[in-house]
Amino acid sequence: MANTPSARKRARQAAKRALVNKSRRSRIKTFVRKVEAALAAGDVAAAKAAFALAEPEIRRGVSKGVLHLNTASRRISRLAQRIKALDTRSPPAS
Repeated sequence: MANTPSARKRARQAAKRALVNKSRRSRIKTFVRKVEAALAAGDVAAAKAAFALAEPEIRRGVSKGVLHLNTASRRISRLAQRIKALDTRSPPAS
């Protein structure tokens, strides 16, 4: 356990920061889950709409230090690929 006042303060700050980061990560996962649910349902329009909301949320995770830039880019790229694949498979609406 921390003995000095500064170490106690750092422990408090770390605990507070961990809660904020956990909340941010959870929020990102929720947005990604919505995209994946739309993909699983085969709904291209819903997937695109959910992706439009998820992408900025993932990028915000990078700016807040919750995700690494390469990790975020990889996740965004993979989701976009899946949406594109689903879009090319589905017949054009007439």
